[in-house]
Amino acid sequence: MSVALVTGASRGLGAVIARRLAADGLAVAVNYRSNGAGAQDVVSAVREAGGTAAAFAADVTDEAGVTDLVAAVAERLGPVDVLVANATGPQPSVAVEDLTWQSQLDQLTFFVKSPTLLVRAVLPGMKERGGGRVIQIGSDIVDRKLPGMSAYIAAKSAQHAMTLAWARELGPYGVTVNIVAPGWIPVERHAGLDESGYRAEVPLGRMGTPGDVAAAVSYLASDGAAFVTGQCLTVNGGHT
Repeated sequence: MSVALVTGASRGLGAVIARRLAADGLAVAVNYRSNGAGAQDVVSAVREAGGTAAAFAADVTDEAGVTDLVAAVAERLGPVDVLVANATGPQPSVAVEDLTWQSQLDQLTFFVKSPTLLVRAVLPGMKERGGGRVIQIGSDIVDRKLPGMSAYIAAKSAQHAMTLAWARELGPYGVTVNIVAPGWIPVERHAGLDESGYRAEVPLGRMGTPGDVAAAVSYLASDGAAFVTGQCLTVNGGHT
């Protein structure tokens, strides 16, 4: 059974992605930093549906934490075949005049440092086995460039660029590297926000769901995407 590691999977997009990959027949490592109860709920849902999953606590922005995480997953479920870099932090709107270097670093930590640590940790095993899948969760904000979000946009742009470079570099080892770029997909933390203005701009006439994003991840993790690498799959209903 192939093993998928989904970071930040105790809630939101990560939780739905984890459940979808488990339904696809993968053993899923549900990573979380502090929401242990949420991670256990995801694991329980997977097991009740007949799948295989286990929860793993780790700060995926910490080098030692990532090394220990990948080792723990390998010991309990097996080596990681599919890595889904989904974990994220706060994404505040910051005006340029208030922008600090720390503001930039906070975003780069999640979207450049963390994926780098994760890929470095899983890559030796993927090379040894002759292949693997790396799927990053990006954002269509790279194209939409909203005011006040320059630190987030810069980090997400770097994440997108890394995906393309890694795809070329790791292709000879059978490792595909792709990125899924959602638009605004309402999850728990968006409860109570007015969606009407955004929805009116979406050509397909509705808000996206976590299941829409999970379906894209499922495809990129599947055998059907074995010849797909270095791609950005935007999931936003045509909202450009």
